[in-house]
Amino acid sequence: MAVAFARVLRRAGITVPVGATVAFASALAAVGSDRASTAYWAGRATLLRRPEHAPVYDLAFAAFFGDGIGPSSPVEVAGPTELHLDAGDDSEAPPDGDDDGAPAGDVQAVRWSRTEQLRHKDLATCTPDELAEAHRLMDALQVRAARRPSRRRRPDPRHRGPVDLRRTVRDTLRSGGETVRPATTRAGERHRRLVVLLDVSGSMAPYARALARFAHATVAGRARGRVEVFTLGTRLTRVTRALATRDPDEALARAGAAVPDWDGGTRLGESLRRFNDEWGVRGMARGAVVVVLSDGWDRGDPEALGEQVARLRHVAHRLVWVNPLKASPGYAPLARGMAAALPHVDELVEGHSVASLDALVEVLARA
Repeated sequence: MAVAFARVLRRAGITVPVGATVAFASALAAVGSDRASTAYWAGRATLLRRPEHAPVYDLAFAAFFGDGIGPSSPVEVAGPTELHLDAGDDSEAPPDGDDDGAPAGDVQAVRWSRTEQLRHKDLATCTPDELAEAHRLMDALQVRAARRPSRRRRPDPRHRGPVDLRRTVRDTLRSGGETVRPATTRAGERHRRLVVLLDVSGSMAPYARALARFAHATVAGRARGRVEVFTLGTRLTRVTRALATRDPDEALARAGAAVPDWDGGTRLGESLRRFNDEWGVRGMARGAVVVVLSDGWDRGDPEALGEQVARLRHVAHRLVWVNPLKASPGYAPLARGMAAALPHVDELVEGHSVASLDALVEVLARA
């Protein structure tokens, strides 16, 4: 019966896939075909795909199952729905009064978010106005590194930790010699140090200034002394102090003046060697979360770069490499420097858009 009724609908001009016919047969087996009303609604639910086909379905059902058989109440067929794009500009709203061209069906207004589109747009393809807006979004990023246990213990308000004898004695003296409840302590926590290494070579020119904005957000949002920022190019430059101001434009201007090799050549291996020898291995990177913002292009020996990345990973708690090119379709780490560094990297993430940098913030929070 299900197959025969499906043929009737097809002859009436309604497209009925084979899967819909099988679903109709299963529905009839579940609800039974002895009552016309159950068969009617089983067919409506499984055989129809478009509401405007309902009148044709009613006629076909009446012809197949008998005259006068159909739904207990007339079915209202929905009219066409028009979508109106509302850009949020009141100046384009239609004037008040009669509108002879108004559609007969329902009109639903939908909005699009320019900011949401910009968050996912590649920074290298942004216009100057879009870059200014993207910079504003990056300035609002709240960068926070993961926390680690501290040697300093703190008071435990839940009184579940070890007894703090010194505080207990002090509290006893204040209460006249009676100990009401022993004071206890718990293990303290502190943020891990965050070390940002920013590649400012010529190959990173489309992204370097935007990523420098991200580096400023890491400095501005953390206590001084827990974040360090260096630039990598033909030499190593420490720019933490230059970025230590609330105004991002002023901070980037100071950093640009302090970095003589901005948009210059690439010697990642040599720059990382100097960082390891003078700063990283000697203590700055020990137990820290290290973030390298680079596309991996290097004019030097890739084996030397891989060796220095391995040294850095050995002392760091976690090494995150941010490559703006990773978002490119079909990307593979074919650059010799990137291929040499990749085995020693904990996470390789994108860094081409505001949304990818927002995701990087989450990576750092759980590192």
